[in-house]
Amino acid sequence: MKKAALFDLDGVIIDSETQYTEFWGSQFHLYYPDQQGLEYLIKGMTLTQIYERYFADQEEQRNCITKALDDFELDMHYDYIAGFEDYIHRLRIKGIKMAVVTSSNLGKMANVYQQHPDFRSLFDSILTSEDFERSKPDPDGYLKAAKALGVEPGECVGYEDSINGLKAVRAAGMFCVGLTTTNSREVVKPLADVVIDDFTQLPDDFFEEA
Repeated sequence: MKKAALFDLDGVIIDSETQYTEFWGSQFHLYYPDQQGLEYLIKGMTLTQIYERYFADQEEQRNCITKALDDFELDMHYDYIAGFEDYIHRLRIKGIKMAVVTSSNLGKMANVYQQHPDFRSLFDSILTSEDFERSKPDPDGYLKAAKALGVEPGECVGYEDSINGLKAVRAAGMFCVGLTTTNSREVVKPLADVVIDDFTQLPDDFFEEA
């Protein structure tokens, strides 16, 4: 039986990917009007990675985007993915340790905590971009989360939706559950041990069988 569950945030715990796609679609339309679909290529990338790839040496543009993103996140809705609250309640009863492994920063998390005052109490550890040196698809964040929980990587189940996130879980040597909230089932399936649309599709005995 696995001992720990490690969750990405956006697209796994929080139903926010559609909102971020809208935001980045508007930004890329402004700065890269001749290139379509860039908002889909950045899924799973940190803000630093996005800036390094698309806005290197463009400080003015980066500052404008950062300000727009901060304003946008203040007005976002941080609704839970269907079935998530019930699922982690079931894991808690089983004595499973739980952590968040997200590329979001502390500023973003403050907005999540404001809408969900009990969020921090749901988890044994929350790791943000400030807590690890290398971003997904590097397994650094997941390995640090396992260490924080006092478990081995092979004793963990990781839940991800982005390609980079799925690769990070696999690289960490963990059992991988892929959600189809961001990518199609066809894209997720080769990178995950189990594919779900949301947490209502995981039975009570799933964790014992993982």
